[in-house]
Amino acid sequence: MTPFRIDIPQSALDDLRDRLLRTRWTPEIPGAGWSRGVPVGYLRSLADYWVHDFDWREAEAELNQWPQFTAEIQGQSVHYKHIRSERQDAKALLLLHDNPGATMGLLDVIGPLSRDFHLVVPAMPGFGFSSPLTSTGWTVERTAAAFAELMERLGYDRYGAHGGGGGANLSLELGRQVPERLIGLHVNAYVAIPGDDMEGLTETEQARLASIQRFMQDGFGFNVIMSTRPQTIAHGLHDSPAGQLAWVVEKFKEWSDPSSDLPEDAFSRDRILTDVSVQWFTGTSGSIAQSYYDVAHDPEGWGPKKRVNVPTAFVVTPGDVTIRRFAERDTTVARWTEFDKGGAYVALEQPDMLIQDVREFFAGL
Repeated sequence: MTPFRIDIPQSALDDLRDRLLRTRWTPEIPGAGWSRGVPVGYLRSLADYWVHDFDWREAEAELNQWPQFTAEIQGQSVHYKHIRSERQDAKALLLLHDNPGATMGLLDVIGPLSRDFHLVVPAMPGFGFSSPLTSTGWTVERTAAAFAELMERLGYDRYGAHGGGGGANLSLELGRQVPERLIGLHVNAYVAIPGDDMEGLTETEQARLASIQRFMQDGFGFNVIMSTRPQTIAHGLHDSPAGQLAWVVEKFKEWSDPSSDLPEDAFSRDRILTDVSVQWFTGTSGSIAQSYYDVAHDPEGWGPKKRVNVPTAFVVTPGDVTIRRFAERDTTVARWTEFDKGGAYVALEQPDMLIQDVREFFAGL
């Protein structure tokens, strides 16, 4: 395991600035707003902030404040933070990220949670400083197995896991693969695939079901592109920072608190640009797209799955689509907390509420 420190050369920052200043902006349909994607006016404003106001060195210093390492697992370099708590009785907790957001989406909870837990915060293979992918086949199952191996190498025989969105799927997969090692699972933004039993859904659950249907009809395009032609979209994302910015910020807009008009109403522009900058400097947009292809073409991933018997806590926000009866079908629901605000990025949007819920859940196990 090799100690790691982020140190982006000034030449890379200069190149990014030059590319942004030379962006060839596309025309748009007047009055379309966000209905057809990210508006040009908004994107130009955000790109201007990226050039003139965002301080990468400040973000880099924040990312470097915790001990971090790389380890080779199954032929892939995996980057992770490892923070030991000062508490002698601290439990180990694996923090798993979503996309977009990556480990940046967990920055606001790492410090407070490290007072109560030994934290391991890995970047998924092919994401961020886990370097571009060097092989195919990085499915949910394989990634979960790699993280289980990482925890074993670090000496943690028993630990908990928290994850949102894709991190929630990874958490539950760990619950299937190594249930004997897991104290409990804590998840948010979990998409439980609806079943046949639709009778008796509450009004709120019916609204969540309708949100799933709208997403499949009108919001699934990014997934279809990456899961079918990842190399094609990778060329544009790898070469154009403005294109990459639009690709990422659209999801921050659509998946954050529904009451937020703009992404920065839910969390800061600096957080958004930290995530996009990491993708840009590491050149991992293509790898992220490739991971969607691997997941979509995994026959095991779409088949029936074993129910998770590890105690699982769910956080559900106004922006979530989790329906309890389907969560209970998939897992052992030990705690169910409904927040009155927030979206899929609850660790960014409502970090204090999430921290409290994580602490209370694991304290009782």
